[in-house]
Amino acid sequence: MADTKREIERKYEATPETRLPDLTRVPGVATVVDQGTTELDAVYYDTPDLRLAAAAITLRRRTGGDDAGWHLKLPVAPGVRDEIRSPLSTALPRTLKSLIRARTRTTEPEPVIRLLSSREIHLLLDADGTPLAELSRDAVTAERLDDGRTAHWDEIEVELADDGDPALLDKIGKRLRKAGIAASDAPSKLARALGETGLDAAFAAAPPTPSGDAGSFVLGYLRDQVTALLGHDPGVRRNTPDAVHQMRVATRRLRSAFRSYSAVLDRTVTDPIGEELKWLAGELGAARDTEVLAERLRAGLDALPRTLLLGPVRGRLRIWTAARGSGSRRRALTALDSARYLALLTALDTLLADPPLRKRAAGAPESVLPKALLKDYGRLADRIGHALSLPAGPDRDLAMHDARKAAKRARYAGEAATAALGRPAKWFAKRMKAVQTVLGDHQDSVVARDTLRDLAIQAHAAGESAFTWGLLYGREQRSAADRELELPGVWSRAAPDELRKHGVG
Repeated sequence: MADTKREIERKYEATPETRLPDLTRVPGVATVVDQGTTELDAVYYDTPDLRLAAAAITLRRRTGGDDAGWHLKLPVAPGVRDEIRSPLSTALPRTLKSLIRARTRTTEPEPVIRLLSSREIHLLLDADGTPLAELSRDAVTAERLDDGRTAHWDEIEVELADDGDPALLDKIGKRLRKAGIAASDAPSKLARALGETGLDAAFAAAPPTPSGDAGSFVLGYLRDQVTALLGHDPGVRRNTPDAVHQMRVATRRLRSAFRSYSAVLDRTVTDPIGEELKWLAGELGAARDTEVLAERLRAGLDALPRTLLLGPVRGRLRIWTAARGSGSRRRALTALDSARYLALLTALDTLLADPPLRKRAAGAPESVLPKALLKDYGRLADRIGHALSLPAGPDRDLAMHDARKAAKRARYAGEAATAALGRPAKWFAKRMKAVQTVLGDHQDSVVARDTLRDLAIQAHAAGESAFTWGLLYGREQRSAADRELELPGVWSRAAPDELRKHGVG
């Protein structure tokens, strides 16, 4: 079984002659305890073209120290990584293998670099003897496993203790800098080893230089969304909070960009990929939709006085959530483990490597992109006009749901154009988001009412009171009516005059 540890650390340059300053002069540090020296032997694994390293992911099998085993480190933020550990074994554990599948695809990771580290460990304690941080001084030897080339260096690493205050690292860093110890430019030992042995050339190709045309900006946005999709894959597999939602958002933004910027990208190429993204969003969506709906229903129960909670309503909701959630999660994981998903990722790679640009992609973004935004706005205007022309009821609910999807597409188009157009596009996206929020709240109420009706039927069949579910149904009905009344005002403030006011389009 794998364990996870949040790793927050800083790295510093050192030489064999470097002397540590008195760290008890760091505010909060009362004692520094010498823990002795440990010999570490780590073999790092990657694909031949170093896909993991290119994504700042490290996978190693390490012996020595008190945490011998397999370690997979996933980037969270600069200086912050999640380390997933698995017991020492000969073969790569399946749990870790699944977490890197989106990067490695069908390629088996193989040994790339071996690092031998002689580590002096110093434990920093507060006045109560509680660990604050661990400072390690490492003498490192790196060896390429393909040609035997080696590199040597010394470094200092300061890692925050569990639940520690990151501000402490700033204070320690300040003390080290005053002693002449500079921060390291290398984000990790592996990155430094690859650089100093020449292996980083495998993935160090310069990123595409923006040409300033419309196609360049659209492709930059697409790259960002593909990066986000791949980055959230491990979080979905680990069931980390919000990972499903963020991965699903990336799929939607990609699909929206394909459609909104069809004047830039050839839809004969992007439409099939868009259909596969729609499939993936659907497989992920079952889990996310259950999560959002359960939160809404729990909030509804929490808002009621206890005297109106008749019957085992919370228990019934927990049973419903567990039954739906378990099946939804299995569905999402099955999709991520499928050949269809890997084929989609490969198609996205191909799209970015050889983009199907149309003639207008070479045009100025100030000319090409606003037309796409205004086209999406017109599409949304038609749908909102249709929805508001209908009487309250199922037909209006469906029309408002269609308008919600159009608002989301227009919002994403505005976000994609912000890097090129600046304030007008940012303003447009903000207004489209406001419209989307009203329509989204309305749709959430529609879905909640369907579920509340089912829960009421189940409660009645079990001999329980259905009163509370009926009460929540009525409140959701009122909420939907309020959103319908709110929509015209929000929509009237969303006219895209800002695009024209600033001379765009």
